[in-house]
Amino acid sequence: MSRFADKAVIVTGAGSGIGRAAARLFAREGAAVAAVDRNAETLEATVAAILAEGGRAEAHAADSGDEEDVVAFIAAAERSFGRLDAIFANAGIGGGTKPLLEQSVALWEEVLRVNLIGAFLAVKHGAPALQRHGGGAIVCTASVAGMRANAAGAPYSASKAGVISLVQTAADALAGTGVRVNAVCPGLIETGMTAGLFAAARARGSEGRIGQLNPLRRAGQPDEVAAAAVFLASEAASYINGQALAVDGGLSSSHPFVPGRC
Repeated sequence: MSRFADKAVIVTGAGSGIGRAAARLFAREGAAVAAVDRNAETLEATVAAILAEGGRAEAHAADSGDEEDVVAFIAAAERSFGRLDAIFANAGIGGGTKPLLEQSVALWEEVLRVNLIGAFLAVKHGAPALQRHGGGAIVCTASVAGMRANAAGAPYSASKAGVISLVQTAADALAGTGVRVNAVCPGLIETGMTAGLFAAARARGSEGRIGQLNPLRRAGQPDEVAAAAVFLASEAASYINGQALAVDGGLSSSHPFVPGRC
């Protein structure tokens, strides 16, 4: 049975990677999907893929870290679909690899604006919309980088730690409203954001070592994170609230080590 039959969802960062995989999975599960991304070209490709599979979707080229844009695409989704049942606040940027003491305030401001303020805006304006239609779920993309150090750069890690805190505090702030708020925390996933890492490993012949620090000994795929996000947004997760679910092959379950070495 389709978990989202006759329901409507918004997916931000839907132009590629985890967002595209989630938008397509929501549509396969019966949802009408409002796909949001700053990149209009990749966004249209996502919507085209959904329509080709017989799903229902529309594109909204917008900046998920801009309040006016967020208000606009939430209102547009409600007008188009007549309801809103879930939001996957997934849009994010990496922040690069420049050493901490060489990073600028401008870099930090932009990473926090997109990754953390974007999630906050999804909650601020999405929760009232969900309440208007009887409640629902908001799922934010955090990261294992927000749980422990050394998974990514400082601004990205700080922004994702903020997202984890946000879903906890938002779940409490929305007590009694019928709106649940949770996060997925991806580990090493092959997406456009990590493409350089994967390309470098393949170029030097060390592709087999990618993901070696987690118990599954491999990297993850966008579909695997999308499955967790869709689950958290569904009624199957109706008693899960204020949680950060790691989807990382077990990486965060222990202190990292190199097998065979002390």
